[in-house]
Amino acid sequence: MLAMWVKVQVTPEGRERFLQAIEVDALGSERDEPGCLRFNVLHDRQDPNVYYFFEVYRDEAALEAHRAAPHYAVWRAAADTLDGPPQATRCDTAFPAAAEYWLRKR
Repeated sequence: MLAMWVKVQVTPEGRERFLQAIEVDALGSERDEPGCLRFNVLHDRQDPNVYYFFEVYRDEAALEAHRAAPHYAVWRAAADTLDGPPQATRCDTAFPAAAEYWLRKR
């Protein structure tokens, strides 16, 4: 499994457009991509302009398929709402350790 933790800061004036675009991407990712096992968007409690993405993919090929998906293009088209580049950290899943946990669709 390939997990990603991505932090983005958005401009206050771009927040609503960002939220619309990332919702399209997150929902489309889980709905349409067999290799996308999780795509959550979280909002920082201390800073109204900071968001985090928690993404889990079956493998590197699934991440590449994600980047080629139509809903990803919606998100990329709204990248001008960001205040600086995304900060991405690649991770391995540790717990739950059972692959079955990650592979089941909700």
